[in-house]
Amino acid sequence: MKNKIFKTNNDWTGLVTRLTIGLILFPHGAQKMLGMFGGYGFSGTMGFFTDTMHLPWIIGFLVIIIEFVGALSLITGFASRIWSALTIGLFIGIIFTSHLDNGFFMNWFGNQKGEGYEYHLLIIGLSLATLVNGSGKYSIDERIVK
Repeated sequence: MKNKIFKTNNDWTGLVTRLTIGLILFPHGAQKMLGMFGGYGFSGTMGFFTDTMHLPWIIGFLVIIIEFVGALSLITGFASRIWSALTIGLFIGIIFTSHLDNGFFMNWFGNQKGEGYEYHLLIIGLSLATLVNGSGKYSIDERIVK
């Protein structure tokens, strides 16, 4: 079981994909968890998720944990396969709860009601690559399996 989770190809692909995902997700997670980058912090975000979006509290909690702890884990290369799978699930959920009705394209020119889901598909694709390849070079996973 340990090998299935932590085994990595020890190549640059895993490093690049996990760092890209982690560095993109971290500011969003830090907004939700800590209130950094103009975010509302944990309690404000939980209030938005439960009161405005009417999500169950456990879903709101998991969104925050996946975006914050998951991002840090991906950056350090710890259990990247698990966090990638969770990120895929998260972004599929985000597409269906918030972006599907807005179409494919991002709202580059302000003509749409909201943002499309093209960005989310990129994160899902990168996460799939990390799920398949593992954490890659310079990862905690690499050290665990040695």
